[in-house]
Amino acid sequence: MEAETGPENSDQDTTEPRTEANGITPGIERWCLPKDQIYSCMTRMQNNSSLVVDKRFEVRRLEISDYGKGFIDLLQQLTVCDSITEEQFRERFEELNAYGDDHVICVIEDGQSGKIIATGSVFVEKKFLRNCGKVGHIEDVVVDSNARGMQLGKKIVGFLTDHARSRGCYKVILDCSVENRPFYEKCGFKQKEVQMIKYFI
Repeated sequence: MEAETGPENSDQDTTEPRTEANGITPGIERWCLPKDQIYSCMTRMQNNSSLVVDKRFEVRRLEISDYGKGFIDLLQQLTVCDSITEEQFRERFEELNAYGDDHVICVIEDGQSGKIIATGSVFVEKKFLRNCGKVGHIEDVVVDSNARGMQLGKKIVGFLTDHARSRGCYKVILDCSVENRPFYEKCGFKQKEVQMIKYFI
């Protein structure tokens, strides 16, 4: 039989350990970090977590292969968008691609599922006004219903806004519903004038 390890067979002191006024038991070392180092460690952990999220949800330009990643399905969450064939998609993609940086569609692909979960576009209007100035028009911004609340819409709008600025636009404009106005205000936009529209179809 194995020897029992109770107090009766132990040479150790069985008295209760003493605790000093500072709450530390004598003979036991307590390792701790100063508050500034704890904050620094927590900040690094949060930053590393943000980097992982950012890498998973990077904004990039639309690619032909995105047809098979649910791009059209995503647009159907925004407005009327009938299903189109891959050939139709390719033709329109090449048509828009011919405009170069004057018409850009961006997307966010979920790095885990491989699905397109957010998109938006911007086209540059060249004018005679403002000394032959340029205006950026943001359109078709939508985030998948299962991916909302992760600031992906702000990433899309930020990407499009930065692109318009880089192309020399003196302003960037968009239309939105009353319900979406608070979101665009958080993105730095403000309400101006009234939208008018006339449909042909």
